[in-house]
Amino acid sequence: MNDAVDLPGWTLVYSGKVRDLYVPTRALDDDDTWTGDPLHLSRVVLVVASDRVSAYDQVLEPAIPGKGAMLTTLTRWWLDQLPEVPNHLAYAEDDRLDVPAIPSEVVDRAALCRTLDMFPIECVVRGFITGGGWKEYQATGAIGGVPLPEGLSNGDRLPEPIFTPAWKAPMGEHDENISYERTVEIVGETVAAQLRELSLEIFAHASEIAEARGLILADTKFEFGADREIGIVTLADEVLTSDSSRYWDLEAYLTGATPEVRMASFDKQIVRDWLAANWDQAAFEAPPALPHEIVEQTVERYRALLDRLTTGA
Repeated sequence: MNDAVDLPGWTLVYSGKVRDLYVPTRALDDDDTWTGDPLHLSRVVLVVASDRVSAYDQVLEPAIPGKGAMLTTLTRWWLDQLPEVPNHLAYAEDDRLDVPAIPSEVVDRAALCRTLDMFPIECVVRGFITGGGWKEYQATGAIGGVPLPEGLSNGDRLPEPIFTPAWKAPMGEHDENISYERTVEIVGETVAAQLRELSLEIFAHASEIAEARGLILADTKFEFGADREIGIVTLADEVLTSDSSRYWDLEAYLTGATPEVRMASFDKQIVRDWLAANWDQAAFEAPPALPHEIVEQTVERYRALLDRLTTGA
């Protein structure tokens, strides 16, 4: 499903599962012989977050109304909380840039960003054990090659947050959980150490902010790239959103009688659970359409997290 829109002055160069990337059309017009990656032609890219929702590597229907705008707002809010961390945002009023206006139809879900040389690593940080990490721990006693104490239960806080990276596979392939040692082989020792240190520092700071608002940041993933002008490692993509993180209600976690109550998350877990119960992935059939009530519940959870973090409500 590709619902990317035509934007005056901008040319669509990539559509992912949930985001569309545009570059200024004039950048392409200036070199019509270019046959490589069009992102290398422009200093900036317009990242538009769609309302599409994905699960189990599938783009689902229908979309989640308002999702793109909520995730863009939340990323911007988090970047404001992290002023010491270099990030990918660019600004049209920068005299060094010559970019078209951001069209009104996407302005609430678009971010003007500097093009970076992205590292093919998903920087996953886990403060609690759950999800795929819980399954891996049950099988091996470790997550991502990081050994953990015996006797942990699903939802337990880890002794300290751990860095468990994944390799970002080419389009159409599945990402692969990897060890830190494999990360060093892919990006080099210096960059790998920077990715781990930055990820753990951001997670610790964000966890304190979330807890002050009655939330637990259970885990998240970050992506980074190298600034093309000065080479500095730079935070990119979505940051600490409902799609890239698990948040739990602190009070429910402390008092809930069942795991379902304790770890009810402010993300698309509702979608994953419904799909797992209603779709046989082994049959290689297209996933079914999401029921209206599942879509509405997902919107409610996304909005609740946004309001809780940004307004304290």
